[in-house]
Amino acid sequence: MWNQNRTSVSEFILLGFTSHPTLQRLFLVLCLVMALATMLGNSIIIFLVWVDSRLHTAMYFFIGNLSLLDILFTVITIPQMLVHLVSGINIISFSRCMTQLNLTLSCGMTECFILAFMAYDRYVAICLPLRYPTIMRMHVCVKMAGLCWIGAFFNAAALTAITVRFPFCGPNQINHFYCELPAMLPLACMDTYMAEALILALSVIVLMLPFTFIVVSYVHIAKVVIGMCSAKGRQRAFSTCATHLTVVTLFYSTIGFTHLQPRTNHVADQQKTASVFYALVSPMLNPIIYSLRNKDVKGALAKSMGKVS
Repeated sequence: MWNQNRTSVSEFILLGFTSHPTLQRLFLVLCLVMALATMLGNSIIIFLVWVDSRLHTAMYFFIGNLSLLDILFTVITIPQMLVHLVSGINIISFSRCMTQLNLTLSCGMTECFILAFMAYDRYVAICLPLRYPTIMRMHVCVKMAGLCWIGAFFNAAALTAITVRFPFCGPNQINHFYCELPAMLPLACMDTYMAEALILALSVIVLMLPFTFIVVSYVHIAKVVIGMCSAKGRQRAFSTCATHLTVVTLFYSTIGFTHLQPRTNHVADQQKTASVFYALVSPMLNPIIYSLRNKDVKGALAKSMGKVS
């Protein structure tokens, strides 16, 4: 496809959101507060799922995986951005940029797969309730999660390997606050049409196959819920799916907007803004969404706080 084994660019400049000093200070404070809230909220979720036996179920196991992904994504992207805002030096080395690209892609893809398996968990719980304890045994869930993490790692490694071979010879300014693939493609000193087509195809597979699986699962769930005679049963079934549907909507609306449309200068700025939602807002909101109407999580938190006090 292209024959280039080295790059003449040894570092990139991350443009971030603004160069205005006042706006930079405001953005620094907001990002720091949101990052701390993300770390605290998701750490609490993981702790509760780990220590409370009532949360040792498939649903909470997958929620714990999502919380871990939110923490990892925050650690990978936000500290570097905060350092850049404080120092005013937005330089990142080529190797570190590619490492960040690989890790963020891995986290994003893993979340796609985890959300799909969470939809399957809800499908089994509502459509096959008598078989749920047999189908969703913990060792099966561990295998599912392992498949998600390993599959995402290899897919991300493939996309990173393609990107590494691009001939970057300048300019080296990335219109983003971290190394993200769509923002890096315009910097390649070559016609990237074939590469973009390949990357888009892989993105469609990784994003849309899990999303299609989620939609199909909820179609079957909706049929069962509509056929329920008890209004209380329908309400209970809806409440068990509401949090997952909210997280899916937040995740796919932002990441799909970023990765599944042609790139122009105008769209690039919109995509950078949208990426804030899955880099900062969504990881911060996810623990609230999980626990806001969840009696088990609130009960486990109250129990843990009672032991501490």
